[in-house]
Amino acid sequence: MNVEVMRRVDYFLGVPLCFAGTVAARCVDFFTPRTNDAGPKNILFIELSEMGSAILADPAMQKLNRIVDSRLFFAIFERNRASLQLLGTVPEENIYTIDESSISSFVRDTLGFFAWTRRKRIDVVIDLELFSRFTALLTGFSGARRRVGFHAFHNEGLYRGDFLTHRVAYNPHQHMSKNFIALANALISPTAEVPYSKTVIGDEETVLRKVVIEERDRTSIRRKIDEAYPAYDPGRHRIVLFNTNASQLLPLRRWPQQHYVELAGVVLARYPDVIILLTGGKEDHDWLEAIAAAVRNDRCVNFAGRTRLTELPALYATSVFMLSNDSGPPHFASVTDMPVFVFFGPETPKLYLPLGNATPIYAGLACSPCVSASNHRKTACRDNVCLQVIGVGQVMDLLRPLLDRGGN
Repeated sequence: MNVEVMRRVDYFLGVPLCFAGTVAARCVDFFTPRTNDAGPKNILFIELSEMGSAILADPAMQKLNRIVDSRLFFAIFERNRASLQLLGTVPEENIYTIDESSISSFVRDTLGFFAWTRRKRIDVVIDLELFSRFTALLTGFSGARRRVGFHAFHNEGLYRGDFLTHRVAYNPHQHMSKNFIALANALISPTAEVPYSKTVIGDEETVLRKVVIEERDRTSIRRKIDEAYPAYDPGRHRIVLFNTNASQLLPLRRWPQQHYVELAGVVLARYPDVIILLTGGKEDHDWLEAIAAAVRNDRCVNFAGRTRLTELPALYATSVFMLSNDSGPPHFASVTDMPVFVFFGPETPKLYLPLGNATPIYAGLACSPCVSASNHRKTACRDNVCLQVIGVGQVMDLLRPLLDRGGN
C-alpha cells in the first residue's frame, strides 16, 4: 500500500474504529477484575513507519532497561526491521513485524499481533507513533494493562480514541528523543500526572550508544568498495558518502538532484583522492545512476544495493563524512562517530536532528517546517524551495574543513 492509501485508511476507518474501540475497551476494562500489580514485566514499543525513529527511541529503551526489571519487545513494519538490528537493544525473538506490502498481508499480521501480545504476556505498550489511529487500536486491544502514548488533550483534529492509561503531552519544541524519554518517564512515574511527564530531560539522557566495529567488517566493506571501483586504494583514497534519496513517505525532503551533481563535480575536481559513493537501496539504483552519469567522473560511484543495513556502520567507519537528505541513514550513522551533514526543510532539525555527530543544513524559510504531527506529515507544498535555495557553494563551505584535512 502506498503512503496516501495508508493515510486515507487511517482517517476514514481509523476515526470510527477508534471511537467504537474506545467504548468496547472501557467495557472490557470495567468488567476485567483487578489483579495485584507486580510492576511492568513485558514492555512493548510500537513504531511502525520511520526507521530513524527506532534509533531515536533507543535512549528511552535503554533507560527502562536500567531502571525496570523487564523484557523489551518491539512492533515495526517488516521493511524497517533491520533498523532495530543496528544496536540490538531488543532481542530478535522479541520483534513483531507487520507486512504492509499488500492488504491481505497487512490484515493477516494485524490480527496476528493481538494473539502475539497475549502469548508474550505484554503488560505495557508504549506507542511511539505521533497520533496514528492504527497504532492506537493496536495499543488499545493489545491486552496490556498499562498503555502509554501521546494524547491530543485540547488539540483539535487529532482524535485517536481514548485507550491510554498514561497520557503524555507531545512537545513540538523538544527533540523527538526527549519526547520518547517522556513516555518512559510516564511509565515509571510514582504518581499520576495530567499531563505526563512533568520531568526535566537533560541532553545527557539522549546520548546514543556506539557500535563496536570489527576489523573483519571493515575489510568486507573495503572489498565491496573495490568491487564497485576497482582502482580503490585504502591507503590513498578517502571515501565520501552522498545519500541523495529520501523515503516515499515525504519525497519533498530531497535536496535537488542537480545540486548533488554540481557539488560532486566540485569535490572530485578539487580533491583527486576522494571517491564519492552514492548510497541507497536497490530501489534507488536508477535515481543514483542518473546522478553518476551526469557527474561524468568514474570516482562518483553508484553504490546502490551493495550493502545490507547491518553493514552500514562499517561503511560509515570507513568514510570521511556523509551528506544526506533527511532520512534514515543519518540516524543509522549516529551509532558511529562519522560526521553527517543533513538537509532539512519540510522537517525541522529541532525535532529530528540525528543524535550523533550531525550538522543541520537548514534555510529556515517562513513556511518551514510544513509537516508536523498536527497534519499527519502531509503538506500542501509541491515546490520545496526551502531546499532549493540552499546553494552548492554554501554546502561546500561546510564540507571544506573536513575535505582540506587530507589523510585517510
